[in-house]
Amino acid sequence: MKFAASSADLLKALQTVSGAVPTKSTLPILECILFEEDEGGLRLSATDLEISILQRVGVEVEGQGPSRVAVPAKRLIDTLRALPNLPVQFSADDEFNVVLRTDKGEYKMVGHDGSDYPALPELSDSSRIETDGALLKRAIQKTSFAVSKDALRPAMMGIYFQISGTSGRAVATDGRSLVKLALENLTAAEDIDFIVPEKAMSLAAKVASDGPCVLVVDSGYAGFDFGTSRVLARLIDEPYPNYQAVIPVDNDKKMVVDRDAMLAAVKRVALYSSSMTNQIRLSVDEGKVGIFAEDLERASSAHEDVLCDYDGEALVIGFNAQYLQEVLQNVDSEEVLFEFSSPNRAGVVTPSEQKEGETMMMLIMPVMLNTYA
Repeated sequence: MKFAASSADLLKALQTVSGAVPTKSTLPILECILFEEDEGGLRLSATDLEISILQRVGVEVEGQGPSRVAVPAKRLIDTLRALPNLPVQFSADDEFNVVLRTDKGEYKMVGHDGSDYPALPELSDSSRIETDGALLKRAIQKTSFAVSKDALRPAMMGIYFQISGTSGRAVATDGRSLVKLALENLTAAEDIDFIVPEKAMSLAAKVASDGPCVLVVDSGYAGFDFGTSRVLARLIDEPYPNYQAVIPVDNDKKMVVDRDAMLAAVKRVALYSSSMTNQIRLSVDEGKVGIFAEDLERASSAHEDVLCDYDGEALVIGFNAQYLQEVLQNVDSEEVLFEFSSPNRAGVVTPSEQKEGETMMMLIMPVMLNTYA
């Protein structure tokens, strides 16, 4: 195998697939990136056996030597990163010795037989969903913060997609916060639901382009095709919890507040909360919401008032400051609507103005306060 490319272009392609390269593996070949001829061009692949990334590179490959070679990912990427942007000549002989040549020098490393590299899953087009890369990227970015990291609840360690002929949903929850994003332009010919691991979705968001995206679900895998790039992920084979059951529907207390003012105040006041609980208290009354925190161990406390639109019965409710910040950071509108029912039931948070073609709803569970006075 032999080809010439720009060092910057080759590095960019390698960095795209490197997200699927494990840092340590019992199979040394998995710490490599597979180079192979692909219809006259070059295809790069990497996998950790759960997630795979493929990238096509528009270079002309000469058919000398092996058509597939696995190259140590870290050394190759570090070498290209250390080079300025200049032409490089890549070659691999029949013994899988890899040489990288530039007008400044020559760099040799030992590769592996590409035929020993694990085969990547082949998916049929039976469940093919055509969407937009930017839409999928937004769905990932707006839900990933609420994905659980608890390995004892594997279903919640991914983003749950429910796609029908009329709309689609992306849902994530860790049991303490929840986000549900309904998208009018995410549709399928047949109803389908599946859970994709959060790591795979984060990698897909990095790879995603603004152009068309084809999503294929088959044989326990999901494939996200962005044209020259493709991400394959093993699905989480677990039933997703009934998230609809925890969403309160009789929220008679509604508060509208400036999103930036509320977020800034929560960040400041949270600095004075207990490092153990990270707890803050919201005291909602007509025209304003008081934000309180205290740390008894350090004899410190803080309080700020933020103007709001609220004319219901006075309410005191506690939240984890970190979760409240994450929810507020994912609201795009200038104002945010909070809906409450009681101090021990979840608060529902939505943008005061929904983005066209989508409906976003977030939920945050309260924390028990020592006193609601």
